[in-house]
Amino acid sequence: QLVESGGGLVQSGGSLRLSCATSGRTFSFSAMGWFRQAPGKEREFVAGISRSGGSTYYADSVKGRFTISRDNAKNTGYLQMDSLKPEDTALYYCAANWRGGPTPRPDDYDYWGQGTQVTVSS
Repeated sequence: QLVESGGGLVQSGGSLRLSCATSGRTFSFSAMGWFRQAPGKEREFVAGISRSGGSTYYADSVKGRFTISRDNAKNTGYLQMDSLKPEDTALYYCAANWRGGPTPRPDDYDYWGQGTQVTVSS
């Protein structure tokens, strides 16, 4: 089970930190990804991190503004979002991939959280 938290309403240029808490299977065995979906749009990859945390990947649209990290001892992943823009408004999901790496393809992920809403006002 994955549970996201930390979403909310923030002004343009502000920051939020999303968390993804896990239970059940050992968190450190899975790669993790963050995705987002805005109304009327497809779910898109935001960032991914390897099992150890040693490798990270970002969508071009968030590179330099967002930082993905994980604490395997706490079974928790994070997405630090800085310099937020109105176009970052979406429902944000974390996902776990036990079969492979932190790919940008949603179908590669085995488990998903229910999402946390991020709204950025202009």
